Amino acid sequence: MASSSVNIGPAKAEMSYLNIGSIIQAALQEGVDAIHPGYGFLSENSEFSEAVESAGMTFIGPSSSSIKLMGLKDQAKIIMSQSKVPVVPGYNGTKQSEKILVSETGYSEENWKQFADLGWLVVPFKEDNGGFNFGPIELTVLFEEFGKALVVEPYLSSVVMSGTVLEGSNHAEKSSIIEKIIAGERQVSVGYAEPNIGYNFLECLTTVSNGDNGMKLNGSKSLVLNAGNADQFIILAKKDGSPCMVLIDSQSDGLSVQSFKTLDGQTCGELTFENVQVDDQSVLAEGDDAEKLFNKMVDISILCISAEAVGAMTASYTKTVQYTKEREQFAQPISNFQVLQHRMVDMFIETELTKSLLIKATLQLDSDDPDAVNTISALKVQVGKAGRLIGQHAVQLHGGMGVSNEMSIGHYLKRFTAIDSMFGNTQYHINKYQSK
Repeated sequence: MASSSVNIGPAKAEMSYLNIGSIIQAALQEGVDAIHPGYGFLSENSEFSEAVESAGMTFIGPSSSSIKLMGLKDQAKIIMSQSKVPVVPGYNGTKQSEKILVSETGYSEENWKQFADLGWLVVPFKEDNGGFNFGPIELTVLFEEFGKALVVEPYLSSVVMSGTVLEGSNHAEKSSIIEKIIAGERQVSVGYAEPNIGYNFLECLTTVSNGDNGMKLNGSKSLVLNAGNADQFIILAKKDGSPCMVLIDSQSDGLSVQSFKTLDGQTCGELTFENVQVDDQSVLAEGDDAEKLFNKMVDISILCISAEAVGAMTASYTKTVQYTKEREQFAQPISNFQVLQHRMVDMFIETELTKSLLIKATLQLDSDDPDAVNTISALKVQVGKAGRLIGQHAVQLHGGMGVSNEMSIGHYLKRFTAIDSMFGNTQYHINKYQSK
C-alpha cells in the first residue's frame, strides 16, 4: 500500500504522467530509491530510464540500452535473429509501411528456400516422384510445429493440396511438376470454393464446356490460397454435369486474379475465368475419380490444419501460463487467482482432447480406415470449439497486450478463426457427422 501521494502536474498526460522532470523531482522529494514504471506511458521510454539512473535511483525494468535496442520492432527482430532466438517467419524489411506490406508475397521466400533445402517439401510425395513416401503421421508432426510458429509459407496449398491431386491424377507431366514443387521452384494452388455454394464444393458452378476451338473454362473461385504467387492452378469444375479437375497456367488468357490478405495474414485470391482454353492433357480427373480425389485432398488438408491448430493451442496455453506467472497484481502473480487457474485448466483439457482426436484421425487415415472420414469431421468440430475457447481465454488472460500485433497471442486467435472456416465450419461438420 502507498504511504503517500504527490501531485506531479495537471490532468493532461503530457504535463504529468509523461513529464519526466516532474516525476524525478517528486521521487527525489520523497526519498525514493527505485521506480517501477508500470505499463504504458513511460515504461518503454529510454530517456526516462536514463533520467532515473542519473538521479541515483534504480529503474525496475530493462536498462536504457535494452529499451533503445528493442524499441524499434524491425531492429528488435534482427537482434533476436542474430541471437538465435526463434522468431515468427515473415516480413523483415526496415520500411514497414502499409503500401510495402500489402505488396509483399505474404511469406518469406528465404524461408521457402530453406524448406526445400531441409527436405520438408518432399515429405508427402511418393518415391516414384522423388519423395519420401511419408504420409499423414509425418505431415501432422510437421504441421503441429507450423502451428506453434505461426508459419505463413504456402505449404498447405502448394504441397499438400496440389501434391495430393497431382499424384492421384494421370497427368503426363505430373512428375516434372512435382519435381519443381519439391525444389521450391514452382507453386500450385487449388481453386475449389465459390461465393454462392457454401461448403458444398462439388456442386460448383464453374464449368468446362466444349466449343468450336476446344474446351473452355468459365466461372469463378473464391478464397484461393496463395493465389497471387501461384504458377499454376488446379480448378474444380463441372464437365457435362460431373466433377472434373483441370490444371491451368496462372498466365492463361481469360484468367483474372485479385489477391488480398485474410484475417490471419494469409494471402488469398479471387479467380475469374472467361473462356480460358483447356486441352485434354490439362484434365487431371473426371467423374467419380475426380470426386474421390477431391475428397481425399479435403481429408488430408483438414488433418493438416487440425494439427496446425493443435500446435497453436499448445503454444497459446504455454505462453499464457508463463505470462500469468510473471504478471503481478495485488503483490502476487495472477496465476495464484483461482478463477484464472480454472480458465487455464480448461485450455489444457481442450488442447489434450483435440490432440487425442487428432492422433486417432491420423492413424485411421494412415491405415485407410473407412471410418476415418467420420473421425475427421468430429476432429474438425473439436478444433473449431476448442480453438475458439483457447484463443479467447488466452487473449483475456493477457489483457490489452493480447490483441497487440507485437504479441503472438492475438494472431493465434485469428488463425483459429480462419481454420474453423476452412473446408467446412463447425456446424457443417456437426451436420455431416450426424448424417452418417
